[in-house]
Amino acid sequence: MPIYEYRCGACDKEFEAVILPKSGPVACPSCRSREVERLISMFAVSSDGTREMHLKSARKAAAKIRRDKQVAEHEAIHHHHH
Repeated sequence: MPIYEYRCGACDKEFEAVILPKSGPVACPSCRSREVERLISMFAVSSDGTREMHLKSARKAAAKIRRDKQVAEHEAIHHHHH
């Protein structure tokens, strides 16, 4: 099922639509106008390299959150005792 991105010519909202073989004309979900333009979309690529990159990025973000929590807990305990 292809998902296409559109921009409405009437209200300028961008939206995505799943296009099925029996789908009728595409209409804007915000204003129901059929004056829509299909945008050129980036396609998703998944490979071992991209998965590893995303996993590494997520681990880095989780480590930062852990450090921030530890600092906040330390400051709360330190502030509480003074």
